[in-house]
Amino acid sequence: MRVNLKNKLWILFTLAFTSIIGFMKRFHFIGIGGIGVSAIARMFLLEGKIVTGSDLSKSIITSELEKLGAKILYTPQASNISQDTELVIYTPAISENNPELMRAKELGIPAYSYPEMLGIITKEKYTIAVSGTHGKTTTTAMIAKILIDAELDPTVIVGSLLSDEKSNFIAGKSKYFVVEACEYKRAFLNIKPNIWVITNIDADHLDYYKDITDIQSAFRELAERLGTEDHLVCAPNDKNIAPVVENLSCKIHDYSLIKKGGEINLAGEHNKKNARAAFTVASILGVSEEKIINSLNTFKGTWRRFEFKGKTARGAMVYNDYAHHPTEVIATLAMTREMFPQKKITAIFQPHLYSRTKDHLEHFAEAFKDADNVFLAPIYAAREPFDASISSEIVAEKVLSSHKGNVIFYEKFEDIAKALAIAGENDVIVIMGAGDIGSIVDLLL
Repeated sequence: MRVNLKNKLWILFTLAFTSIIGFMKRFHFIGIGGIGVSAIARMFLLEGKIVTGSDLSKSIITSELEKLGAKILYTPQASNISQDTELVIYTPAISENNPELMRAKELGIPAYSYPEMLGIITKEKYTIAVSGTHGKTTTTAMIAKILIDAELDPTVIVGSLLSDEKSNFIAGKSKYFVVEACEYKRAFLNIKPNIWVITNIDADHLDYYKDITDIQSAFRELAERLGTEDHLVCAPNDKNIAPVVENLSCKIHDYSLIKKGGEINLAGEHNKKNARAAFTVASILGVSEEKIINSLNTFKGTWRRFEFKGKTARGAMVYNDYAHHPTEVIATLAMTREMFPQKKITAIFQPHLYSRTKDHLEHFAEAFKDADNVFLAPIYAAREPFDASISSEIVAEKVLSSHKGNVIFYEKFEDIAKALAIAGENDVIVIMGAGDIGSIVDLLL
C-alpha cells in the first residue's frame, strides 16, 4: 500500500481525534434522518451522548431516534446550533451555505461530513466495507447477519433498516466493523478497509462523475490503498471491474466462483450474487460453510429491498423496493416474475433525479419488460433544481414504445391508488423508487 505524507498525517490525526471524541458529550447532526447520518447518531445515543439534530421532515428513522432521546428540529436554521455543541456531523447532501453548517463554522465548532466521520470511527477497527452501484445494502446486511449468527459480534452500519433488528446500526464489541461504503462523490475514500467488497460497477451518479471511466478511477484509487494482507472480494473478470483490479498487491477473491447457489434459497439472480459475495467474506473470516448457508437461508432482507408490505382489500400483494436505476428495475422485476410466473405484475415507478432519468432514459425504455402494467409518478427531484427537459411523461412515452401493456403517468399518488383499487388475488404490485413513493403503501393498504 502506498502511503504518502498526506495520508500519514490524516491517519495520525484521526487516531488522535478518535480518542478526543470519547470525551465529547454534545453532538449535532444536520440531516439526521439520512440513513447513514442516523446510524452514527444512534451509535452516540447508545453511548449516552447528548444528540440534537435537524431534518426537513419526520420519518420512521427520526421517530426511532427521538425514542432513544434525540432532540430533533424540523426547520433547519442557525439557531439550532447551540454554543455548547462540541461536534457537528452533516450529510454530504447539504449545500455549503446551509445555515447550521455556517453557524458551526462561525462558532469554531468542528464539522465533519458523514463519510469523514465514518473514516474516523472505523480507523481502529477491522473494517469490512461493501461498495458497488447495486446490491451493496443487501450484501452488507447479509454479511452482518452471518457474522452475528456466527457470534463474531460485529458493529454494523448499513444503508437500510435490518429486518431482525429494525435498525441501521448494531453496536458490537468485537474488532469487526461491517459498513456500507458509497462511491458517490468518492465518499468511500475516507475508509481504509481490511476486506473490501465490490458488488459491481455501473454508470450512475452522473451528476457528479463524468462517465464510467471516472467512476472506475475512484474505485481504483481505493483499491490501490489495499495492502498485501488486505482482501478484495469482487468478480475480477467483469468488464467494468477488470481495469480496477489490475496489478494490485492485495489478495483478490472471485466471488463468482462460489458454487453454492443451489443450497442458498434466495429468489433473484442478483440476490444469489450478493449471497456469493457475503459467503466469500465470511469464509475469509473462518466461518464454516454450514453456518454461512444456514444464516443466508434465514435472511429476511432489509427495509425497502423487495419488502413485503401486505395485501390490499381485494388480496393483491404489495412489495416496496428501492430500485431507481434501470439495472435495479430489471433485476427486481425479473425476480418478481420468477416468484410469481402466473400473476399480473404492476410496477409503480418514481424516477429519482432529473439527471439520472435523463442519463438513463433509453435504458428505462427496456427496463419494464417483466411488468404487465407500468404506472409512473412524477420525478423525485431530491437535491436537484427543476429541469423542464425531462419528465415522467417522457419516460412513459419511451417505455410505451417497447411495452405491450398499459403504461400510464399519474400526477398524484392518490390517483395511482384509485386505479389499483380493482387489483385482486391474481395481482402483484411492486413499488419502486428512491424518493417518497413508499408512502403510497398506506393508500394501497
